[in-house]
Amino acid sequence: MNQIPRRRSGAGWRFGAVLIAALVCLPVLALLLIAFQGSAGLWPHMLANVLPAALKSTVILLAGVGMLVTLIGTTTAWMVTAYDFPGRRVFEWALLLPLAVPTYIIAYAYLDILHPVGAVQGALRSLLGYSSPREFRLPDIRSMGGCILLLGLVLYPYVYLTTRAMFLTQAANLVEVSRTLGTRRGSVFRRVALPLARPAIAVGASLALMEALNDIGASQFLGVRTLTPSIYSTWVNRSDMPGAAQIALAMLVIVVLLVLVERYARRNQRYAAAAQRPRAMSPARLRGWRAAGAFCLCLFPVALGFIAPAAYLCREAWKRVSFAGISPRIWGEIVNTVTVSAVATLLVLLSGLVLAYAARTYPGRSTSLAARASTLGYAVPGTVLAIGLLYPVGLFDRFWAGGVEWLIGAAPGLLLLGSGAALVLAYSVRFMAISTGGIEAGFSRIPPSLDHAGRMLRRSSMGVFRSVHLPLSKTAIASAGLLVFVDCMKELPATLLLRPLNFETLATHLYGEAARGTYEEAAIAALLIVLIGILPVVVLSRLGRVET
Repeated sequence: MNQIPRRRSGAGWRFGAVLIAALVCLPVLALLLIAFQGSAGLWPHMLANVLPAALKSTVILLAGVGMLVTLIGTTTAWMVTAYDFPGRRVFEWALLLPLAVPTYIIAYAYLDILHPVGAVQGALRSLLGYSSPREFRLPDIRSMGGCILLLGLVLYPYVYLTTRAMFLTQAANLVEVSRTLGTRRGSVFRRVALPLARPAIAVGASLALMEALNDIGASQFLGVRTLTPSIYSTWVNRSDMPGAAQIALAMLVIVVLLVLVERYARRNQRYAAAAQRPRAMSPARLRGWRAAGAFCLCLFPVALGFIAPAAYLCREAWKRVSFAGISPRIWGEIVNTVTVSAVATLLVLLSGLVLAYAARTYPGRSTSLAARASTLGYAVPGTVLAIGLLYPVGLFDRFWAGGVEWLIGAAPGLLLLGSGAALVLAYSVRFMAISTGGIEAGFSRIPPSLDHAGRMLRRSSMGVFRSVHLPLSKTAIASAGLLVFVDCMKELPATLLLRPLNFETLATHLYGEAARGTYEEAAIAALLIVLIGILPVVVLSRLGRVET
């Protein structure tokens, strides 16, 4: 039998994968160069006046958010998986809805909802017989506790999603064996399901903590000074780029620690499944007060994390439209948001296809390292990424402007920073991991025999890619593209720092209005972001339904 001739056409795919990975790693390398440009007395000043308070606030915030998202996400995932009660089918997807609300929007909404002279506190005082905020008022939401609560309410779905998937894929016989040994279902959760789900909980919690670390709007609105706002103020207000880079490096250390903790939580943990597809666990029927308790337990995070802020945004947007109509500039901001997000999504999908196909078809050290390095951007907060990109982008713009001016005698202006290309580049680096992971998952469902068949028919690598992999992974590519698009649209820190002059998106418009305290002006932009953010929730809920 003749062997299939080995093709050596994979050099292009390998080169493309390595080039994309180098682009993702470029901001981190540039960050190191910027940090070393600081003056000798800068770091002692940062240690004495900036870092201690910011680092303490960051650690407290991450610890509180981590505990809250783990508690809410794990508990609700077990409730909708192990028990049957009224509303369970709705809560299976409704518990994902807070993912549609960016952290800065929930802070913006609750600052007005819980204002001391607002409707909620006014109704409470009237009910309790008080007439003035001096006599009775709720604890101030502008606090560390308020920030932990609000971030936990919108970030717990990361834990819920990964943990519920683990609960669903655990074989039912594990629970049944435990029950035959006399273990109650509550004890099964503590002694069987929870230990098996620890890796999933660690992954979800680490994603939630990275999002909390990336936050800049909510923490500023709520008066919590973490490392991320410190980077922004050091760069923009003090014009101190090396100092901002050094704080960014401190944030990177925290990110690395989070990743190491997540890996440590999964050390030496291997789970083997039976050859047959595991049978889903049969939920136990709850009645009476137990059913009511389960319903309220699942309703609580959905109501506070999505229903309340969404209802507030709808009311404020309606009031704004009824009073003054829709501001003409909102249309330009929608165009800006959709344009940069769409261009970045297209670039990210193309890069993800190159990385995933190179790793599948030409496995080796270079393609494997490239695929892993491409996920680095998602672990880097947007503010850190913006600082790291500004240096190489600025060098390119200066080189470009100098060359053009030498040729035509006129300064052309900034090419990347002035056109928004730097913003697209930041989005691409930040969300490359979503595209690569989603497309790799789609490719993994394609049998290798189809690749071999294509080679036997003398099809080129590109021909097999076009005729086999693209058609069979359309759903995975579309889902990854949708998730990337919505994440680009919601991204605030990188947009604030890298946008061109007089370039506003929905996120930056909301941030500016909320910072000025003119909440009614930002309601329409916030509502649009939430409505578009529901799209990936629909995709995730459909994927979860297919797996069950």
